[in-house]
Amino acid sequence: MKIDLTDTTSSKINAALMEARRASGSTAAGMVLTLVIVTDEGSAYDALKAANDASREHPSRTLAVIKRAGRSPRARAETRLDAEILVGTDAGSGETVVLRMHGELAAHAQSVVLPLLLPDAPVVVWWPENAPLHPAQDPLGSIAQRRITDAVTAESPVGQLAQRAQSYTPGDTDLAWTRITGWRSMLAAALDQRPSQVTAAVVEGESYNPSVELLGLWLHNRLHVPVERVVTGGPGITAVHLRTKDGDITLDRPDGLMGTLSMPGSPDRQVALKRRETSELIAEELRRLDPDDIYATAVRTPVERLHEPANAETAAAEKAAQDVVAEAAVANPARVTAKVLDEPPTTAESAPAKKAPAKRATKKAGS
Repeated sequence: MKIDLTDTTSSKINAALMEARRASGSTAAGMVLTLVIVTDEGSAYDALKAANDASREHPSRTLAVIKRAGRSPRARAETRLDAEILVGTDAGSGETVVLRMHGELAAHAQSVVLPLLLPDAPVVVWWPENAPLHPAQDPLGSIAQRRITDAVTAESPVGQLAQRAQSYTPGDTDLAWTRITGWRSMLAAALDQRPSQVTAAVVEGESYNPSVELLGLWLHNRLHVPVERVVTGGPGITAVHLRTKDGDITLDRPDGLMGTLSMPGSPDRQVALKRRETSELIAEELRRLDPDDIYATAVRTPVERLHEPANAETAAAEKAAQDVVAEAAVANPARVTAKVLDEPPTTAESAPAKKAPAKRATKKAGS
């Protein structure tokens, strides 16, 4: 059922919702939360579709706030509220109200939204794009228990993480963090299955992807090891390597569909790591309404903590060189020790310090 209301008020919208519910034969609301989507006309369709799909798991009243302040002085002077009400199969398992606010009303969206909130139910606010700098201080964000942003839609996605760290308030979260849930689960399960001392980690993924950075920061915080960031062509995160004394634990996903988990002494296994739709991400976030302390710790860690080589080719060349030295050390430890220590010094100050040990190592090798 679809109802259009032009130049209306919040009370008239509430009355229309009650009438639509009675007409459909359901007198009880049966919804668990209110989801407020702050968007524009360009992103409204995709955001509403994702919210409707997520409502099948979390029946909710969805309020889409579309601000249309107007470009001309005449349009800005015209204050009007138009509403589009969707109930039944058109709104998933809940109710959807699209609120188009014209003129000065766009600056006071909370005055329209407050009377439409479900009583005694949690409120979640989601900005698919153009999130405010301080979500918790936003008039709509201040009435919510959870505030969802998406750094990947920002002009500088990785730089947006610094802003999220600066403005973090308990209850904030970002879909860039939600996208790495599968990776975090798989890596944690791999270390539970094969407990090993991790000495370093490498995260590979496409450039300007905040999920890659957040995964590296999470590994740095939880394992207390240096993490290297390698840029690849994507899609998204392509691989994670955990360095251990027994070998690398590798989770590789080159195509964005299936991943391969490799562990020393175990056969490779295929794992499900498909890139998820926005509706699945929103449904996951709606499962918990308490603050995410792990996300807070990760996003507050400066991105500069990640070591990033010039490119993936440089990292591969360095790793190949290390493998050659390691193989040579196994074949002839004395020769490799002498060769490494006999390398020319990089600075004038370090030349005497390196020259003396080299001679002693060579003498010992010959004896």
